[in-house]
Amino acid sequence: MELGSSESGRPVGRGRKAQAAVRAATLAELVDRGFAELTIEGVAQRAGVHKTTIYRRWTDRESLVVDALAEHLATDIPIPDTGAVETDLRALARALVESMTGPVGRAVQTALFSDAGRLPEVAEGRRRVLADRFRRAEPVVVRAVERGELPVGTDHVALFETMAAPIYFRLLVGSGQVGVETADHAVRITLAAARAGALAQGSGVHVEGSEADSGQE
Repeated sequence: MELGSSESGRPVGRGRKAQAAVRAATLAELVDRGFAELTIEGVAQRAGVHKTTIYRRWTDRESLVVDALAEHLATDIPIPDTGAVETDLRALARALVESMTGPVGRAVQTALFSDAGRLPEVAEGRRRVLADRFRRAEPVVVRAVERGELPVGTDHVALFETMAAPIYFRLLVGSGQVGVETADHAVRITLAAARAGALAQGSGVHVEGSEADSGQE
Protein backbone atom coordinates (compact mmCIF):
# COMPACT_ATOMS: atom_id res chain seq x y z
CA MET A 1 0.00 0.00 0.00
CA GLU A 2 1.34 3.42 -0.94
CA LEU A 3 2.24 5.72 1.94
CA GLY A 4 -0.86 7.62 3.02
CA SER A 5 -3.31 5.82 0.73
CA SER A 6 -6.22 3.73 1.87
CA GLU A 7 -6.49 0.06 0.98
CA SER A 8 -8.18 -0.40 -2.39
CA GLY A 9 -9.09 3.29 -2.32
CA ARG A 10 -11.84 2.71 0.26
CA PRO A 11 -12.76 5.58 2.62
CA VAL A 12 -11.12 5.34 6.03
CA GLY A 13 -13.91 7.09 7.93
CA ARG A 14 -13.40 9.61 10.72
CA GLY A 15 -11.60 9.76 14.04
CA ARG A 16 -8.02 8.76 14.78
CA LYS A 17 -7.77 6.39 11.84
CA ALA A 18 -8.72 9.15 9.43
CA GLN A 19 -6.38 11.64 11.12
CA ALA A 20 -3.48 9.20 10.84
CA ALA A 21 -4.29 8.58 7.18
CA VAL A 22 -4.41 12.31 6.48
CA ARG A 23 -1.08 12.95 8.20
CA ALA A 24 0.57 10.10 6.33
CA ALA A 25 -0.89 11.32 3.05
CA THR A 26 0.38 14.84 3.76
CA LEU A 27 3.92 13.56 4.23
CA ALA A 28 3.65 11.46 1.09
CA GLU A 29 2.45 14.48 -0.89
CA LEU A 30 5.39 16.48 0.44
CA VAL A 31 7.79 13.79 -0.72
CA ASP A 32 6.18 13.39 -4.16
CA ARG A 33 5.12 16.95 -4.97
CA GLY A 34 6.77 19.34 -2.54
CA PHE A 35 5.07 22.06 -0.53
CA ALA A 36 4.35 24.34 -3.47
CA GLU A 37 2.16 21.77 -5.23
CA LEU A 38 0.58 20.20 -2.15
CA THR A 39 -3.19 20.69 -2.01
CA ILE A 40 -5.93 19.70 0.42
CA GLU A 41 -7.68 17.93 -2.45
CA GLY A 42 -4.58 15.88 -3.24
CA VAL A 43 -4.11 14.90 0.38
CA ALA A 44 -7.77 13.94 0.70
CA GLN A 45 -7.63 11.75 -2.39
CA ARG A 46 -4.49 9.99 -1.24
CA ALA A 47 -5.82 9.50 2.29
CA GLY A 48 -9.17 8.17 1.12
CA VAL A 49 -11.21 10.86 2.89
CA HIS A 50 -13.40 13.74 1.80
CA LYS A 51 -11.74 17.15 1.98
CA THR A 52 -14.40 18.30 4.44
CA THR A 53 -13.00 15.71 6.85
CA ILE A 54 -9.68 17.53 6.68
CA TYR A 55 -11.20 20.96 7.13
CA ARG A 56 -12.99 19.82 10.28
CA ARG A 57 -9.60 19.53 12.02
CA TRP A 58 -7.20 21.69 9.98
CA THR A 59 -8.05 25.19 8.78
CA ASP A 60 -5.65 25.24 5.81
CA ARG A 61 -2.80 23.37 4.21
CA GLU A 62 -0.17 25.17 6.29
CA SER A 63 -1.71 24.02 9.59
CA LEU A 64 -2.06 20.53 8.12
CA VAL A 65 1.59 20.37 7.09
CA VAL A 66 2.78 21.69 10.45
CA ASP A 67 0.70 19.14 12.35
CA ALA A 68 1.84 16.27 10.13
CA LEU A 69 5.50 17.26 10.51
CA ALA A 70 5.24 17.67 14.28
CA GLU A 71 3.55 14.28 14.64
CA HIS A 72 6.10 12.66 12.34
CA LEU A 73 9.06 14.03 14.24
CA ALA A 74 7.55 13.03 17.58
CA THR A 75 7.21 9.47 16.30
CA ASP A 76 10.40 9.31 14.26
CA ILE A 77 12.64 10.81 16.96
CA PRO A 78 11.43 9.34 20.27
CA ILE A 79 12.66 10.80 23.54
CA PRO A 80 15.11 8.36 25.16
CA ASP A 81 15.60 7.59 28.85
CA THR A 82 18.81 5.58 29.03
CA GLY A 83 19.82 6.69 32.51
CA ALA A 84 22.69 8.94 31.38
CA VAL A 85 22.64 12.27 29.56
CA GLU A 86 25.41 11.35 27.13
CA THR A 87 23.64 8.26 25.82
CA ASP A 88 20.30 10.11 25.82
CA LEU A 89 21.73 12.89 23.67
CA ARG A 90 23.59 10.48 21.43
CA ALA A 91 20.34 8.59 20.78
CA LEU A 92 18.53 11.85 20.02
CA ALA A 93 21.25 13.14 17.69
CA ARG A 94 21.55 9.86 15.81
CA ALA A 95 17.77 9.63 15.44
CA LEU A 96 17.73 13.18 14.08
CA VAL A 97 20.39 12.32 11.52
CA GLU A 98 18.57 9.16 10.46
CA SER A 99 15.24 10.96 10.23
CA MET A 100 16.50 13.95 8.26
CA THR A 101 18.41 11.90 5.69
CA GLY A 102 15.41 9.76 4.69
CA PRO A 103 12.86 10.67 2.01
CA VAL A 104 10.46 12.29 4.47
CA GLY A 105 13.31 14.12 6.19
CA ARG A 106 14.41 15.61 2.90
CA ALA A 107 10.84 16.74 2.29
CA VAL A 108 10.78 18.27 5.77
CA GLN A 109 13.91 20.27 4.96
CA THR A 110 12.43 21.47 1.70
CA ALA A 111 9.13 22.46 3.31
CA LEU A 112 10.63 24.28 6.28
CA PHE A 113 13.91 25.71 5.02
CA SER A 114 13.58 26.32 1.26
CA ASP A 115 11.69 29.06 -0.56
CA ALA A 116 8.45 27.77 0.95
CA GLY A 117 9.94 28.41 4.38
CA ARG A 118 9.89 32.15 3.65
CA LEU A 119 6.10 32.19 3.66
CA PRO A 120 4.87 33.63 6.97
CA GLU A 121 2.61 30.64 7.58
CA VAL A 122 5.40 28.14 7.00
CA ALA A 123 7.90 30.16 9.04
CA GLU A 124 5.40 30.11 11.90
CA GLY A 125 4.95 26.40 11.33
CA ARG A 126 8.68 25.84 11.55
CA ARG A 127 8.75 27.66 14.87
CA ARG A 128 5.86 25.57 16.17
CA VAL A 129 7.44 22.29 15.09
CA LEU A 130 10.75 23.17 16.77
CA ALA A 131 9.00 24.38 19.92
CA ASP A 132 7.12 21.09 20.10
CA ARG A 133 10.39 19.15 19.81
CA PHE A 134 12.01 21.22 22.56
CA ARG A 135 9.04 20.71 24.86
CA ARG A 136 9.01 16.95 24.33
CA ALA A 137 12.77 16.63 24.90
CA GLU A 138 12.95 18.85 27.99
CA PRO A 139 12.78 15.87 30.43
CA VAL A 140 16.17 14.70 29.13
CA VAL A 141 17.77 17.84 30.54
CA VAL A 142 15.64 17.85 33.71
CA ARG A 143 16.72 14.29 34.53
CA ALA A 144 20.36 15.09 33.77
CA VAL A 145 20.30 18.06 36.15
CA GLU A 146 18.66 15.93 38.85
CA ARG A 147 21.40 13.30 38.45
CA GLY A 148 24.10 15.98 38.71
CA GLU A 149 25.30 15.42 35.15
CA LEU A 150 24.53 18.99 34.05
CA PRO A 151 24.65 22.28 35.98
CA VAL A 152 21.50 23.56 37.62
CA GLY A 153 19.92 26.16 35.35
CA THR A 154 20.94 24.51 32.07
CA ASP A 155 18.64 25.83 29.35
CA HIS A 156 17.12 22.87 27.49
CA VAL A 157 16.35 24.98 24.40
CA ALA A 158 19.93 26.25 24.18
CA LEU A 159 21.23 22.73 24.68
CA PHE A 160 19.17 21.15 21.92
CA GLU A 161 19.83 23.99 19.50
CA THR A 162 23.56 23.64 20.15
CA MET A 163 23.34 19.91 19.50
CA ALA A 164 21.27 20.24 16.33
CA ALA A 165 23.26 23.14 14.85
CA PRO A 166 26.22 21.15 13.43
CA ILE A 167 23.83 18.60 11.93
CA TYR A 168 21.63 21.17 10.23
CA PHE A 169 24.63 23.21 9.09
CA ARG A 170 26.04 20.25 7.21
CA LEU A 171 22.65 19.33 5.80
CA LEU A 172 21.63 22.80 4.66
CA VAL A 173 24.88 24.70 4.11
CA GLY A 174 27.77 22.24 4.04
CA SER A 175 28.32 18.99 2.21
CA GLY A 176 24.88 17.60 2.94
CA GLN A 177 26.53 14.43 4.21
CA VAL A 178 25.85 13.52 7.83
CA GLY A 179 26.16 10.28 9.76
CA VAL A 180 26.77 8.76 13.17
CA GLU A 181 30.09 10.59 13.48
CA THR A 182 28.36 13.93 12.92
CA ALA A 183 25.78 13.14 15.59
CA ASP A 184 28.33 11.99 18.16
CA HIS A 185 30.57 14.99 17.53
CA ALA A 186 27.60 17.32 18.03
CA VAL A 187 26.88 15.65 21.38
CA ARG A 188 30.48 16.04 22.56
CA ILE A 189 30.44 19.75 21.72
CA THR A 190 27.09 20.23 23.43
CA LEU A 191 28.05 18.44 26.63
CA ALA A 192 31.33 20.37 26.88
CA ALA A 193 29.46 23.67 26.50
CA ALA A 194 26.71 22.70 28.95
CA ARG A 195 29.11 21.44 31.63
CA ALA A 196 31.12 24.65 31.31
CA GLY A 197 27.95 26.65 32.07
CA ALA A 198 27.77 28.17 28.58
CA LEU A 199 24.20 26.95 28.07
CA ALA A 200 22.69 28.30 31.25
CA GLN A 201 19.31 30.01 31.25
CA GLY A 202 19.70 33.63 30.23
CA SER A 203 22.80 32.88 28.18
CA GLY A 204 21.06 34.22 25.08
CA VAL A 205 22.05 31.21 22.99
CA HIS A 206 18.65 30.11 21.74
CA VAL A 207 16.60 31.74 19.03
CA GLU A 208 14.60 34.87 19.72
CA GLY A 209 10.84 34.54 19.91
CA SER A 210 10.69 30.76 20.32
CA GLU A 211 7.52 29.48 21.97
CA ALA A 212 9.80 27.27 23.99
CA ASP A 213 11.33 30.40 25.51
CA SER A 214 8.10 31.34 27.16
CA GLY A 215 6.92 27.84 27.90
CA GLN A 216 3.88 28.30 25.66
CA GLU A 217 2.67 25.71 23.22
